[in-house]
Amino acid sequence: MANLHAALAATGLDSAVKVSSPVALTALQSSFPPSAGAFRPDLASSVVAPMLDLLRRTGSYLMVNAYPFFAYAANAGVISLDYALFRPNAGVLDSATGLLYDNLLDAQLDAVYAAMKNLGYDDLRLVVSETGWPSKGDDGEVGASAENAAAYNGNLARRVLAGDGGTPARPLAELDVYLFALFNEDRKPGPTSERNYGLFYPNEERVYDVAFRLEGTTTTTTRRNQVSPVAGGGGDGGGDLAASATGAATWCVAEPTAGVEKLQAALDYACGEGGADCQPIQQDEVCFQPNTLEAHASFAFNSYYQKKARAVGSCDFGGAAVVVHQAPEFGKCQFPAGD
Repeated sequence: MANLHAALAATGLDSAVKVSSPVALTALQSSFPPSAGAFRPDLASSVVAPMLDLLRRTGSYLMVNAYPFFAYAANAGVISLDYALFRPNAGVLDSATGLLYDNLLDAQLDAVYAAMKNLGYDDLRLVVSETGWPSKGDDGEVGASAENAAAYNGNLARRVLAGDGGTPARPLAELDVYLFALFNEDRKPGPTSERNYGLFYPNEERVYDVAFRLEGTTTTTTRRNQVSPVAGGGGDGGGDLAASATGAATWCVAEPTAGVEKLQAALDYACGEGGADCQPIQQDEVCFQPNTLEAHASFAFNSYYQKKARAVGSCDFGGAAVVVHQAPEFGKCQFPAGD
């Protein structure tokens, strides 16, 4: 790394091109709670510290390959699948810091931040050089499915593109993420999951559909953060990867804790620009009762969601909506579940 940087500096490219090297989370001795993150003793002083010193001196950043799937698959009885897939959950508290984590990736990254701080390098930023979720696995590989892969990558893209910043311990940090991978690696040895991280099969057919853009929201993303597919993807991560649903029937309903203002704004969007079928919730129509904001918003959100074929990212509305797996019950109104 030092030699590469010296070569770049000799040609005047060192300010434009940064040298780094990805590390796996297996380089950590401990990662839970996040504030207890520490590098393995056999690596900390001999490998990691000199590398971090070079990164600091050259204005570079540490690249991390973080895979919540591995942690979940090894601890499915302890770690919530919703927590691993960025879905609504109770969260996990770091009792040492009082910080509440609502997803596993943030917890993993903060463990790396804590490990760097222990070595005196708490001023460096991280780039997630690899993360992803397999769409298929062996019988013992818990959680490996196309539905979960679409949920992980789609929810991660929305989380990054929302531009809300970094992690609980580093809320102002920029978050740049590279998804692994663009293609399935059909000839790769090892478990079935190792061959099934791609968004596409080798013949260029989609493994599943997932959106890499914000949709169904009333706010404009800052695009300060970045998300891109690894392996020759090109582009800015927006692409034309329209989303469609996989798996069992689901519905989209209002999140009661979102507040009146957010729910009303999302309802206005769904019935207006979003193109949802809101005729049934008009006065004297079949779904007007109960005449509550939550009931009307739920009907409109679900209409939009089903219209978008239950696309990943189409049930969000700026945090005003949530996906459920049981048909909503609001009076006598029937909520369509789509195909």
